Amino acid sequence: MSNNIPEIDDLIKQFSKLPGLGPKSAKRIILKLISNKDDSIKPLAQSLAKVYKNVARCVQCGNLKLVQDKCICEKGKVFDKICVVENLADMWVIDSANVYKGYYHILGGTLNSSDGFQQKNLLIDSLVKRIKTNNLSEVIIATSATVEGQTTAHYIEDLIQNDKIKITKLAQGLPVGGEIEQLDDGTLFSAFKNRVPVTTD
Repeated sequence: MSNNIPEIDDLIKQFSKLPGLGPKSAKRIILKLISNKDDSIKPLAQSLAKVYKNVARCVQCGNLKLVQDKCICEKGKVFDKICVVENLADMWVIDSANVYKGYYHILGGTLNSSDGFQQKNLLIDSLVKRIKTNNLSEVIIATSATVEGQTTAHYIEDLIQNDKIKITKLAQGLPVGGEIEQLDDGTLFSAFKNRVPVTTD
């Protein structure tokens, strides 16, 4: 691929795994970085090393935090609502749209039927614990309208269903098969404003 230089080929493969990048796009990026190593690769490598060393995922809420600090879920404001999302990108797009004020809980993915509905890598147990220990009035399940997203939503609904907490899900404006991080602010506003109670059969 790159004059048989294994290090470059490996780097291209790693970049190709990133969302929105294929082998061709990854190769262009790598060649651009290599063309000016001191100004491009060196500071990028230093930044990545700092993130790897100093940034961690909170085991309680799934958000990012500095290793030595408490997470915002432990020291932030007190809310009576919690919004459950699949990943950080979903949380960021909802937060930037200013359509919701409350706790967030980032699952870290979705349940997938192909792996036997494994939840070991998802923060579902910690979600149940947070709901029990916080004085919440509403749980908003904001998973994507995909098969995996809805499967995850139904699984969570069954786990936390009780008479004291209202469980809602996003409504109008969320297209079938749509992913949260791809929605515009207006669509998100409509989906949150018109969220509907979850009903169980």
